[in-house]
Amino acid sequence: MSPPVGQLCLGWQYATPYPEPGPAPRRPTPPEQERLNPDWAAAQRREESLLNRPLKAAFGIAVALGLTALALGAVGSLDVLVAGLGFICCALIAAVSGYAIWQGERALRSRLADEQARVGKLRTAQESRLFAWQAEHATRMREWQDLRAAYEHQKRWYAVCVPDGVHRVDIAGGTLSGWSAMLTTAGANRLAAGGEITVLDLTEGSVALDLIGFARASAIDPLVWVLPDDLPRLDLGTGLGKDALADLLSLVASVTDEQGSARDLSLDNAILERVIEVLAENPRRQATVAAVTAGLRALAQAGDPRDDVAAGLITAGQADRLTAMFGRGATDRVVLERAWVLESQLRKLAPVGTALVPLPRSTLRVAALSRRVGVVGSRVLGTYLTVALTHLLRDTEPGQRPWQHTLFVLGADKLRGDVLDRLSDACERSATGLVLAYRGIAPHVRQRLGRGNAAVGFMRLGNVEEAKAASEQIGTEHRFVLSQLTDTIGVSVTDTTSSAYTSTAGSASSTAASWSQSEGLSRSTGRGHSDGSLLLPSRASVSHSVQTGDSQSTSESESVTASVSTSTAWGMTTSKAAGDSESLARALQRSREFLVEQHELQQLPASAMIITYAGPAGRQVVMADTNPGIGGLGAATALTLEEFRSLPSPGPGRARAGHPSPTGVRGDGFPSEKEAQQGPGAEREPAGRRDGAPGPVSWRQGRPPPNLGPPPQRLDWRKRRS
Repeated sequence: MSPPVGQLCLGWQYATPYPEPGPAPRRPTPPEQERLNPDWAAAQRREESLLNRPLKAAFGIAVALGLTALALGAVGSLDVLVAGLGFICCALIAAVSGYAIWQGERALRSRLADEQARVGKLRTAQESRLFAWQAEHATRMREWQDLRAAYEHQKRWYAVCVPDGVHRVDIAGGTLSGWSAMLTTAGANRLAAGGEITVLDLTEGSVALDLIGFARASAIDPLVWVLPDDLPRLDLGTGLGKDALADLLSLVASVTDEQGSARDLSLDNAILERVIEVLAENPRRQATVAAVTAGLRALAQAGDPRDDVAAGLITAGQADRLTAMFGRGATDRVVLERAWVLESQLRKLAPVGTALVPLPRSTLRVAALSRRVGVVGSRVLGTYLTVALTHLLRDTEPGQRPWQHTLFVLGADKLRGDVLDRLSDACERSATGLVLAYRGIAPHVRQRLGRGNAAVGFMRLGNVEEAKAASEQIGTEHRFVLSQLTDTIGVSVTDTTSSAYTSTAGSASSTAASWSQSEGLSRSTGRGHSDGSLLLPSRASVSHSVQTGDSQSTSESESVTASVSTSTAWGMTTSKAAGDSESLARALQRSREFLVEQHELQQLPASAMIITYAGPAGRQVVMADTNPGIGGLGAATALTLEEFRSLPSPGPGRARAGHPSPTGVRGDGFPSEKEAQQGPGAEREPAGRRDGAPGPVSWRQGRPPPNLGPPPQRLDWRKRRS
C-alpha cells in the first residue's frame, strides 16, 4: 500500500488490534456411561425371592398334600369323598400361591424393564449432549483458529502521521542518529508519495546522509551542497531584489546579537540599502554578496579599494561614490563601525554564487554544513540559508496539497527567534510543510514549541531542566487517587444500678343501723257447686269455706365494721449494656499528574519519539519509533492505527479488540451453566457470525480441520439410536 499523499509520517507505532486468543479450547470429555446397576438388579431379585418364599412353601405343601390325598383315595385307604375334597382344597391353595408367585415375577421383570428403559433414555440424553458439546467445540475451535491466524498474521507496526490541519512539526531533543532515522523515515515516505523535500542540515553531523543513500537507491539524483565548500555553486539568494537582499544580509549580520535591537537592525538595513543602490547602478552586473562585501570595505575604508576594483567586484566610480557617501574621513564613527561589523560578518558569504553551473531539477535538495565550519560561520551560514529560503517561499504560490513540499531544518535552535517566526509564517502561507528540529529547549525555543497548528515531538532529552520543560509541555491529566483512609473503632459499656423501698399503712371503720315495722290483715270467703257429665248418672256436689287472718311484725338491726391494712415493698434493679462500633471511610482526591515523567524522557531510546497534538477527540499522545528499517518489515503497514480501526470488520470480526466471545462455552469445551440449564434441545443463537457477513477465504478449505468434531468411535454406545 502506498504512503499517504497529504500527510507526513514521522515513525511507526506498535499495536496489536487483534489480541492474543489464548490457548485452544479443550476437547469435551465424554461423561461416564449410564448403565443398569447389576447390584441393584440382584438386590431386586433377592428381595423378590424372600417375598415369594412363603408362597413357594405353601405351593409345595399344597401340591404334596393333594397328591397324597389322591394316592390314598386311589388305594382305598381314604374315603373317596374325603380324598376328593382334600385334593380340591390343595389344588385351590396351590393355584392361589402359584398365581401370586407369577405376579411377583412379572412385577420384577417390569421393574427391570422400566429401569433399563430409563437408563437407555439417560444414555441417549448423554449422547445428545455430548454431540452438542462436540459441535459447539468444533465451532469454537474454528473461531479460535481464525482468531489465532488473525493474531499471527496481523500488522503490528502502523504509521504515525500528523493529522490534517497540522502544517508544522516541532521536534525537541534527540541525538544525531535519532534525527537521521527520523529524517530518513519521513523523507522516504514523502519521496515515495511523489513529494519534494528540502533539507537544511545545520548540525554539522551529516544527518541527511542516510536519506541521500535511500534517494540514490530509488533512482533519485539528489542535489547536495556541503557548505562552505560548495558556496560558489549555491544559487540560493542570488536572484533577490535590492530590498530583499538588504533585508537578508542585515539579518545575517546580526546573528551574533542574542537580542538584536530594532535600532541596530534598521541601521544595518539602511547602510546595506545604500550600498546596494550604488552597486545596482550598473545594469549589466547584478549586485552579489561579494560585491556588497567589497562596497562595505570601501565604505569603512578598510584596505585598498583598488584590489576589489582589480578583482572586478566593484568599479572605480562605485568605490569613489561609496567612499564619498559619508565624506572621506567621516567623523560619523557609528556608520564606519557598523560597516566594519557588516563586512566582517558577510565576508564569509562572499563566495556565494561565484561559480554557478546548471544543475538538473531534483525532488530532494540538501544543504548541509561541514564539520570544519566555525561557530560564528555556522550561525552565519544557517541564518543565510534560512532567510534566503524564506524570501523564496514568500514568492511561491501555495501548493495544491499539504506537505507536497516539505522543508526540514535540523539544528534550528541555532537560529534566532525572529528568523524562526518569519520562516514559519512563510511556510504556512505557501502551504509548505515545515519540520523544525531542536537539539535543546532554549528559552526562545520553549516559547515557540507547538505554537499555531503544530504537532510536537520529543526525543531523548538528557538535560534535567529540558526534560522537565518537555514533561510540562506534554501536559498533565486528572486522576483520582486515594488521599485519606480512616478506620474508626469504638466500644461503649453502660452499667446502671437502682433500688426502691415502699411502705403503706391504712385503716377503715363503718357503722350501720336499721329499723322496720309491718302490719297486715287478710280475709277470704269461698263457695262452690258442681254436677257430673251427661254420659254418666247425675252426681251433685256443694262446698262452702270462710278464712280470716291478722299478722303484725317489728324488726331492728345495727352493724359495726373496722379494718386495718399495712403493706411494705422494696426492690433493687441492675442493668448492664455493652456496644461496639466500627467504621471504615475512604476518600478519593482529584490530582493532576504528568502524562510523561521527565525521567522517561531522559532514558528514551535513540529512535523513540513521543508525539503530541490536538485531535478531534482531544489531546493525543503517541509513542512512535522512527527506525526506517521498520518500513521494510512484513508486519508494517502504511495505514495509521485509526485508519485501520475504521476499516470494515473482516469475516472473523470478533478478532478485534473489544468484541466479546461469540459463545457462552467455557474453556473446557462444555457449555456454560445457563446453556446447560436450557438443555441440548433448546434453540440457541448460532455460534458463528451473527451479522450475516460472509466468512473469509481460508487455507483450510478442502482440508479436514484438526481436532474438530466428535472423537473417533470407540464403543457402541456412542452411536446415535434411530
